[in-house]
Amino acid sequence: MTERKPQFLTVGTGYNARQVAYRTHAGQGPTVVWIGGFRSDMQSTKALALDHWAQQCGQAYLRFDYSGNGESGGSFEKATLSDWLEDALAVIRHATTGPLILVGSSMGGWISLLIAKTFQAQSEKRLSGLVLIAPAVDFTELLMWDLFSADVKAAIERDGFYMHQSEYGPYPITRALIEDGRRHLLFGAPIQPGCPVHILQGMKDDPVPWPHAMKLVEHLPDAETVLTLIKDGDHRLSRPPDLEKLVASIEALAASS
Repeated sequence: MTERKPQFLTVGTGYNARQVAYRTHAGQGPTVVWIGGFRSDMQSTKALALDHWAQQCGQAYLRFDYSGNGESGGSFEKATLSDWLEDALAVIRHATTGPLILVGSSMGGWISLLIAKTFQAQSEKRLSGLVLIAPAVDFTELLMWDLFSADVKAAIERDGFYMHQSEYGPYPITRALIEDGRRHLLFGAPIQPGCPVHILQGMKDDPVPWPHAMKLVEHLPDAETVLTLIKDGDHRLSRPPDLEKLVASIEALAASS
């Protein structure tokens, strides 16, 4: 199947204006929206698998790239969680109408909950459900800053960034990212997304350990929450059986909406 060319939406103003790339196709609702992870894009295995599933079953679907990632403009080094949340909200409001199911992977799980919080604050009753895959809620603080050595913290404070060495190559973790993340922390108070939540979590996930998902469940006292622990699952959860569980969660929420 030939990949469709992306559309672009201008998000932000002035020096922070950037072109955010997205792809969408019409279908029955609720619209399924892919909310990707940190340094990921809309060409990831799960995003493409959901695109194929949505086209096969006639489901409305939207995926996009955060600014500084994939086909979108902007600078990754200068971007923060606030920018990526703004990207997500802008594209959703521009490209969709009616009810939504947000599918948030890793950092996208945190952003999905922040979108739900924004909708709640603005009395937008659009969410039919959230599907969160290894949700990295508050990750800049709990899974980055709190785990950094004193030397790494000192480098970030002194230089404004630290070059993290990963299996996919080095990338900067900036002081702006850490400080901005503190504006959006969710743990420490009940989280009220206003819709059912399905969580898929691998128990062999190193970047987001499975107790982190348990902590999220503890913060969802009033939500209709389903947690599926996958004993041999890693952070990606991109194997065929994992994708089957993902689609099943979406279909369950769509059927009950």
